[in-house]
Amino acid sequence: MSISSVKKAALAIATSAALAFTLSGCAATAEPEAAPNELQTITAGKLTIGTGLPAYEPWVVGDAPENAEGFEAAVAYAIAAELGFAPEDVVWVRTTFDEAIAPGAKNFDFNLQQYSITDERKEAVDFSSPYYSTAQTVITVAGSKAAEATSLADLKGLLIGAATGTTSFSAIETVIAPTAGAQAFNSNDDAKAALANGQVDAIVVDLPTAFYLTAVELDGGKILGQLAGAEAGDSFGLVLDKGSPLTAAVSAAVDALRASGRLAELETIWLADFAGAPVLK
Repeated sequence: MSISSVKKAALAIATSAALAFTLSGCAATAEPEAAPNELQTITAGKLTIGTGLPAYEPWVVGDAPENAEGFEAAVAYAIAAELGFAPEDVVWVRTTFDEAIAPGAKNFDFNLQQYSITDERKEAVDFSSPYYSTAQTVITVAGSKAAEATSLADLKGLLIGAATGTTSFSAIETVIAPTAGAQAFNSNDDAKAALANGQVDAIVVDLPTAFYLTAVELDGGKILGQLAGAEAGDSFGLVLDKGSPLTAAVSAAVDALRASGRLAELETIWLADFAGAPVLK
């Protein structure tokens, strides 16, 4: 896909914002599936939701999840409505990626910032049913040593990085297996900066983030391709405290949204343009 096509995809996200906000509002006014006062939330009568700092598009538009714009922001409010919470009873907090999945008490009822469901993470936290599945994707910038890469073999001798502790990082190690090993960064933001500064030749992120970064955040950004194989795929789940009394209710809410077609509807609004990237072999 050309850069101009990618930019059109990014523009489509922005122009869909008003529609998504309207749909989120409709979901919030539906008959609640549960009574908030029956749920053991951190603050009685409130639902505290965590996300990243910053939170990137297309997951959260303008780093403002309270606007219900962006796929994860819209999903969060749809889940809140299923649990019986009005939009004004949703409270947002910010965490780093690693903080939310570390053992110990949480400052949120659930957190969503593209957490892949893995057995290792399940030892420290609970996960809801998956709300989205995607693939890992290699991106670079014009002028990089990776700019003309068309296969996994072309990437072997290059410096490839990702946020540590993520499925993206694991995918580098298991699918690409570069000679120098995976280059670790604290966040996608740091990995993006390293790529822009020439510290690495390419980075790995999930597919929607790849389209956004290459179209909007990176000068001369380029998608090289998706990483094939089960190891590279992601199923995203909401993170909850280990043994949380909310896990069953939150999973039921996600399942209800999937069954009703609401998750697919939100995916169409916010993520439908993120397709067509080649697969690296």
